[in-house]
Amino acid sequence: MRKKILVALSLLVIIALALAGCKPKAAEPIKIGFQGPITGKWAYEGEGMVKVIQLLMDKVNEQGGLLGGRKLVLVTCDDKGEPSDASLCADKLVSEGVVAVIGSYSSTCTEPASAIYNEHNILHITPSSTATVLTTKGYKQFFRTCFLDDRQGLFAAEFFIKKGWKKAAFIHDNSTYAKGLAEWAKKYYEEKGGTTVLFDAITPGELDFTPILTRIKEAGPDVIYFTGYHPDGGLMVKQAKELGITPGIVFAAGNACNNPEFIEIAGKDAAEGVLVSTEPLPGDLPYPEAKKFIEDFKAKYGEEPASIWWLMAGDAFNVIVEAIKATNSTDTDKMAEYLHTKFKDYPGITGPILGFDEKGDRLGTIHKFYVIKDGKFVPYEE
Repeated sequence: MRKKILVALSLLVIIALALAGCKPKAAEPIKIGFQGPITGKWAYEGEGMVKVIQLLMDKVNEQGGLLGGRKLVLVTCDDKGEPSDASLCADKLVSEGVVAVIGSYSSTCTEPASAIYNEHNILHITPSSTATVLTTKGYKQFFRTCFLDDRQGLFAAEFFIKKGWKKAAFIHDNSTYAKGLAEWAKKYYEEKGGTTVLFDAITPGELDFTPILTRIKEAGPDVIYFTGYHPDGGLMVKQAKELGITPGIVFAAGNACNNPEFIEIAGKDAAEGVLVSTEPLPGDLPYPEAKKFIEDFKAKYGEEPASIWWLMAGDAFNVIVEAIKATNSTDTDKMAEYLHTKFKDYPGITGPILGFDEKGDRLGTIHKFYVIKDGKFVPYEE
């Protein structure tokens, strides 16, 4: 009898193990990477991008995920806004097995990272790296949801000429983005009859911009166009006011200064009247998709999204999701081919995404000038 009981128990154990082995495994998650400055001088932008991507990802997961129930997982890497860290982040995300990457914030970081993602054939979309040179390298899996610096440079040049500002100083910081934007703006400005009285660079992170501000004052431009990032731009505005350069000479800045911290660093009084060329800011987007997203963001985080780059990151995520859905896969070649040839007229958060050209650049361009009034960015009205 004991032998029979032992045999029966053994059979039960075998059956139980067999049933356990037949239990379907949980679907493998789909990993999407983000690299950007989560700490450091541009942490404001990176932190906001992560919030936006996570909010949208949670909604996809709540609706059942993708590809038959596979959940999405966000894998982040902090590149601190430094090119060397950007390469390390790219290597890390490749090793993590991500199927696509959003980032980085700056063109200087996106450039080295894009080479690594290209080498490993991983879909890569930047929401904010606007340097025109980035999409001239022939990377078929590289895209961006932001607009290009050559278009912003043309927009700024035309604005300056229209305003009757015949002499301009173009100041950059030698970064891929800033130098490129300054060069494009200078080129178009001179083609339209303007005179460049100074084209020079600062060293990012400097605390005293008196030497270059003195050279600007001596050159006597009608307008200064600063194309660097907001921490340096804010400090330059503050010191220009202290030296009596502004408001007599107009201070204008590029879209890396469309940041509330720019005003905080400059100080409300010094920032008054400063102009910034940029994509339309979140609160000025007229699209229903933008209004709905802003409501959702506020409901989750208790505040409205302040940076257009955060929303561009949201568009980058949505484009990746759409590519996965349309191709029913996470194969980079299939997704890239779809985005190049079939992805059209998508209702993006930042406006209709008409499609991508053969280089991966977003079709269509929208830029505006804002003026700082009473500590806030206000659309410039003639």
